[in-house]
Amino acid sequence: MKSIFKSSRFRIITAIAGLLLLGALIAGLFGHSETAQSTVVGTILSPFHYVAEKFGEVLDSAFGGIEADADYEKKIEQLEEQIANYKAQLADYEDMKNQNELYKDALELKNTDANYKFEKVSVIARDSQDIFKSFSISKGSLSGIKEGNAVIYRKNLVGVIDKVYPDYSVVKTVLNPDFNVSAYEIISGEVSYVTGNAKLAESGRCKMANLSSTTQVAYGSIICSAGIGGKVPKGFVIGTVDEVSDETSDISTYARINPEVDFDRLTDCLVVTDY
Repeated sequence: MKSIFKSSRFRIITAIAGLLLLGALIAGLFGHSETAQSTVVGTILSPFHYVAEKFGEVLDSAFGGIEADADYEKKIEQLEEQIANYKAQLADYEDMKNQNELYKDALELKNTDANYKFEKVSVIARDSQDIFKSFSISKGSLSGIKEGNAVIYRKNLVGVIDKVYPDYSVVKTVLNPDFNVSAYEIISGEVSYVTGNAKLAESGRCKMANLSSTTQVAYGSIICSAGIGGKVPKGFVIGTVDEVSDETSDISTYARINPEVDFDRLTDCLVVTDY
């Protein structure tokens, strides 16, 4: 509505109206005496009578247009409000859908092993400068979460709990060099371990390290947690191998892994509190 009063059309209308009001005032002052001055003024102001009539028609049209513009802007505001509501409903739907999928996966895991216990958590903070994609979650020790608990999304391994506070925790992802978990290749059964690497983390990768030169791990191999050592349960997918290379520091070979989880888009996950 404010834009209407700032428009050039409104300012022109206001200027003309002011001029006509001034003319009417002058006519009122001089129009009741038949003097030479009033005759001259009447002659000067006579065109204003015609203009006033026409201007009245213009005002009707202009302010009718302003009212139409006001109605139009009001309708736009209503439509924008409806769009905002629809977006909020869509966000709620997507959130509920994700939660249902998480609970479904948790139920399937519990059907496999009744000893599994989970805490559903939300991602509450990220460090955009951290190339290892660590993040904070919405629950901590008050919910039974402990350091070293596995963090999963659906049936994929995200990482482990790194630090625990009463009402929130920090997750260390599989990209972190401090992360270390036993792992195996699902076809050959070859076992080693997966860890992070600063150079690989720049491209969102981790690695299955300490493989022999005759390793059967190859491009396209799927790597899962092996469950050795008791930190992380067996069978969670870590990622898919997209390259096998020789280490530069020793004679071993490593497999570069593309994790199944998109850490930047992760909003909800599960913490395995017991198994």
